Amino acid sequence: MRTPPARDEFREVMDIRLASDYLGISPDTLYKYASDGFIPAFKLGNRWRFKRSRLDGWMDQQSSQGAQPRKQEPQPAVSQPKKPQSVVPRQKKAVNAMR
Repeated sequence: MRTPPARDEFREVMDIRLASDYLGISPDTLYKYASDGFIPAFKLGNRWRFKRSRLDGWMDQQSSQGAQPRKQEPQPAVSQPKKPQSVVPRQKKAVNAMR
């Protein structure tokens, strides 16, 4: 049985379990991020692999983007009132006479 590596003993190329430990997120979340292309990863056969150096660069990039003020989207000057839509009333159905 393998023992988990110490924090400073992570390999350059990690599987999903080691990479999730390295990033401190669950393997399921990491799998979703890799599948969506949100995090740098590649497939070797049918298994996801993660390069530690790419993950470090990605984390640096993410943290520097978060430190910068975000651009605010321009607000519309004055919103135009919406046109009321015409509503057609339903017609009532006739009630059948008692049988």
